[in-house]
Amino acid sequence: MNFLFPIIIKRTGFALLTLFAISILIFAGLEALPGDTAQAILGQGATEENLAALRKELKLDLPLATRYASWLGDLAHGELGNSLSNGRPVADMIGWRFENTLILAFSAAAVSIPLAIVLGLICALYQNSWLDKFLSTSTLSAISLPEFFVAYLLIVIFVVQFELFPSVAILRPDMAFLEMVNVLVLPCLTLTLVVLAHMMRMTRAAIIGVLSSPYIEMARLKGVRRVKIIFYHALPNALAPIINVVVMDLAWLVVGVVVVEVVFVYPGLGQLLVDSVSKRDIPMVQAAGLIFACTYIFLNLSADVLSILSNPKLRHPK
Repeated sequence: MNFLFPIIIKRTGFALLTLFAISILIFAGLEALPGDTAQAILGQGATEENLAALRKELKLDLPLATRYASWLGDLAHGELGNSLSNGRPVADMIGWRFENTLILAFSAAAVSIPLAIVLGLICALYQNSWLDKFLSTSTLSAISLPEFFVAYLLIVIFVVQFELFPSVAILRPDMAFLEMVNVLVLPCLTLTLVVLAHMMRMTRAAIIGVLSSPYIEMARLKGVRRVKIIFYHALPNALAPIINVVVMDLAWLVVGVVVVEVVFVYPGLGQLLVDSVSKRDIPMVQAAGLIFACTYIFLNLSADVLSILSNPKLRHPK
């Protein structure tokens, strides 16, 4: 396992460089927004004295590089600043919102990951059969539709037609577990339908790829049943690509919930990000964007490490 440490260090270094580049893009992107930030916050009726005072308070009168360096310095000390819309600390507002986003993302993952692996195994077991073609066509049709379209379609079916679930996913601290499940069903189902096809087809492709190996042919010649070949021989050797795509899709679930949160008015970090952009709340947008970037990069790094650990050839290099 000594070989793993240098790989992790190297990948971590690349991850930090990527995060640094993303921080520059976030900062520059907000600077490129049209209009005057101080004017957008105070309104058209603000006086020049008030505008100048706010620009000085927000450090908008300083050079761009100085402000970026100051922002990085504050981040290094764990200081995210205060919201421009209500003056509250950004960290306090983001904490429970990000927790709600993780609840939604991991709920969708808890449904989609086992379902995708099972369906992928079934498609590999009955390759090119009508069942394989039906499952592949159905899931590909779902992934071809935008998230907002899938969400609104589910609302029409399960809210308007059958009135089974609420159209607005509002979470409260005093919610009972079953009530929370009822609220999360439609957002979770939307995310599941979007990522299911990718994970299922990657599982199917990995299993089929292993089934063409010589030791699988030997097992067939010995009369080993096909189900046993897949579960005891093919699946363990196909874990590396399966784990990689599962973790990558988990990263997408955490970062890609913005549209779903907006449609269902879900109180997550994505909804907060959209609201903050409309209010020109720069500290909130910077913090939310950086948290999404950190999460995505961390899960990508985890996917690389898990792929190495699950691959016997990489675990025991010659």
